[in-house]
Amino acid sequence: MSLTTTTHLNFRGDARAALDFYQSVFGGRTAVVTYADAAAVSGPTDTPNTADATDTADANNATDPAEGQWVMWGEVVAEDGFRVMAYDVPSGMPWEQGRNSFFVSVRGDDTEEIAARWDRLAADAAGSTVLHPLAPAPWAALYGMVRDRFGVVWVLDVVSPR
Repeated sequence: MSLTTTTHLNFRGDARAALDFYQSVFGGRTAVVTYADAAAVSGPTDTPNTADATDTADANNATDPAEGQWVMWGEVVAEDGFRVMAYDVPSGMPWEQGRNSFFVSVRGDDTEEIAARWDRLAADAAGSTVLHPLAPAPWAALYGMVRDRFGVVWVLDVVSPR
């Protein structure tokens, strides 16, 4: 099994522009899935815009129809090995420029290995919080997001064949 870690940058409405800029600098190809592409635009929720909002399923979706074209998952990958990922944090989740600005993304090609690592991260009795359960996604065979007891958000996924 092969694993890679990738810088995963978080924006609010600027992810597509950032990915386009990074692609113009580093070359490669850009791939983007919007909230609308993933059918992840829901109506307003009763959840206020607080840190607790990350613990609700609806907070992971765009709640404002204008956010439908925001980036839910995006990346730039160049042949020389450069790789960066980005997404737009929906308005139902807290975000400030420069704070909550990145995730650690761990990608692999073996579902059993990723699931085993996910289980170890998510099951930490000292304080891990599952933000998105490990499950299939429009861009990956498996995808999940967990915040560890140190406040680091980990994204684990299995690369889908292209």
